[in-house]
Amino acid sequence: MAGHLSKKPFLILLQPRRLSTTAASSSAAAGELAPACVVKEIPHDDDLAEESRSRLVRDTCKLLELRGSWTPKLEAQLRHLLRVLSPPQVRAVLRAQAQTDARAAFEFFRWADRQWRYRHAPEVFDEMLSLLSHTRLHDPARRVMRLMIRRRMRRGTQQFAHLMLSYSRAGKLRSAMRVLQLMQKDGCAPDISICNVTVNVLIFAGRIDKAIEFAERMRRVGVEPDVVTYNCLIKGLCSVWRVVEALEMIGVMLQNGCPPDKITYYTAMGFLCKEKRVAEVRGLLGRMRSDAGLFPDQVTYNMLIHVLAKHGHADEALEFLRESEGKRFRVDEVGYSAVVHSFCVNGRMAEAKEIVSEMISKECHPDVVTYSAVVDGFCRIGEIDQARKMMKHMYKNGCKPNIVTHTALLNGLCKAGKTSEAWELLNNSGEEWWTPSDITYSVVMHGFRREGKLKESCDVVAQMLQKGFFPTTVEINLLIHALCKEGKPGEAKDFMEQCQSKGCTINVINFTTVIHGFSRQGDLESALSLLDDLYLSNRHPDVVTYTVVVNALGKKGRLKEATELVKKMLNRGIVPTLVTYRTVIHRYCEKGTVEELLDLLDKMLARQELKSVYNQVIEKLCALGKINEAYSLLSKVLRTASQRDAQTCHILMESFLNRGLAVQSNNVACQMFQRNLIPDIKLCQKVDNQLTLEKQQTSGKLIVKFLERGLLKQEK
Repeated sequence: MAGHLSKKPFLILLQPRRLSTTAASSSAAAGELAPACVVKEIPHDDDLAEESRSRLVRDTCKLLELRGSWTPKLEAQLRHLLRVLSPPQVRAVLRAQAQTDARAAFEFFRWADRQWRYRHAPEVFDEMLSLLSHTRLHDPARRVMRLMIRRRMRRGTQQFAHLMLSYSRAGKLRSAMRVLQLMQKDGCAPDISICNVTVNVLIFAGRIDKAIEFAERMRRVGVEPDVVTYNCLIKGLCSVWRVVEALEMIGVMLQNGCPPDKITYYTAMGFLCKEKRVAEVRGLLGRMRSDAGLFPDQVTYNMLIHVLAKHGHADEALEFLRESEGKRFRVDEVGYSAVVHSFCVNGRMAEAKEIVSEMISKECHPDVVTYSAVVDGFCRIGEIDQARKMMKHMYKNGCKPNIVTHTALLNGLCKAGKTSEAWELLNNSGEEWWTPSDITYSVVMHGFRREGKLKESCDVVAQMLQKGFFPTTVEINLLIHALCKEGKPGEAKDFMEQCQSKGCTINVINFTTVIHGFSRQGDLESALSLLDDLYLSNRHPDVVTYTVVVNALGKKGRLKEATELVKKMLNRGIVPTLVTYRTVIHRYCEKGTVEELLDLLDKMLARQELKSVYNQVIEKLCALGKINEAYSLLSKVLRTASQRDAQTCHILMESFLNRGLAVQSNNVACQMFQRNLIPDIKLCQKVDNQLTLEKQQTSGKLIVKFLERGLLKQEK
């Protein structure tokens, strides 16, 4: 193909149609992009690995680690090192920096490029683009590419592919596709590498049909799809449950003279295994032999066994294991362990034990992973004694239980309500020569918490902290919540402060849980004190914290303080939620302070609009029996004349009617007609009947309004 293409054909054939915003944003959560076979990375050769261990590279990396406290002297040292570094050594420095922070690598790249009498070599630019392609830092990648263009450095499809991947990882699908136009303007002809990247980017963005269309356009510009292209398409089709089309595409590959490889078949078979479609899997195995001349080997059977076992299809996995052995393929302990684990997850422990015995008889010794799966399986179904016997069996066969095995046993004891026994075993871990992990302590802590033994649970956390393990904020919050639920917010506060003093991470949610506990106990002073502590510790309260305290203040009738707290929340830029509105409306309506409520709602609406706020006020007032106050707000509701407004008016009409105030109910209906809202006919008939019994002059007028609009006849 010619090195330079004309603009029009390339734009017509390679550029997809306009993409929707939803699809463009979907690629942000697409996961990993571009398998190794799609984009050729710069090889991690032995020379570069050797350079990464050189003294110059190590000294440069040490100086860069001190960049937070740089001095002119340190910068001068780094500048001196830069001038003696070779391009492979600069690449090694960039790679070392990118392992922890790709931004730091880019900052070093920029700083070095601005130094006097130094210019990056082309391979350094390639390395920087390659490193950025594994991140979402599309703007640095774009700047590197622009610098290459400005300096007229060599550029190929590989460099543009790296830029495309950076855009795609950041969720900017349109920008990623515009790289094709940029490449064309740069005079770079498309090849199979950039086309495969484009197909893969579209697939991970959820645009499967666009990817298929793009693959068809590739031929029109002389780029024939290869096996990597088709494998990407097949994987994309399987990911959206279009397995029939994926199987048809394998036939298309054969028709187009592109023989499938084993990855092609493995991709389709993996999806079929998830769905337990074993007959179709066997059909694909036959097609591998007949169509592509590929014979199933040990790798094929290992893949089938593992995928089936992973998704809980133990019988089918065992069937392929037997077939593999029948063909004299060796199944190792990893394959057996996968089947054993699948049986254990399904609670079929008899079959799992049989396989373990079979492994021993075949001199395929089970490892600690296999035994741990069996121990965990027995614990899942509550057979703790069998789990203990299995651990003894491990010792007899020369396999020592590890942390996972012991943790599984402790978890089984805790679920069986024997957390005290689990705690005793944990304390005796030193005698049995095993070291607990943070997960082990968490298992026992949650066991005591579920049994309501909160003091013991706190003791576990205390020992956990002594051993250098830190519970997560979620685990701390669960224990705090349990203490508050038992009416012990003071102990919850002490526990939280103890964890904080030991170095645990305490967040706003933990504080909010304790504040809620004090509020439920009616101890508002302690709740307000904790709220102040949040400010002092630079942990800004969120809207949930404010809502909890406002609700507690309103419940005690301290509405003035509640109002000031809401104003403080708004001044700090915190947006009220629907729950905040409901809390404020309920408490103020309960106390009958409607005017203060309306003033506060105006300030809240200026921060966060809520269309149904006045509907909620009227409905709450009606529920509390304060219908006159509700009627005074009717004009605020009828401004929009929506269906929700009609529902609110009906509630107000029924409230008046239930109290024998038919005239007021009639007035509400008349105001609805004035706003082109049609009230409920049956409700209006009840109002009219009540007016007739009371011999009111307005009797019959509502029915006339329905007749004028032709609604009453239609209703009959």
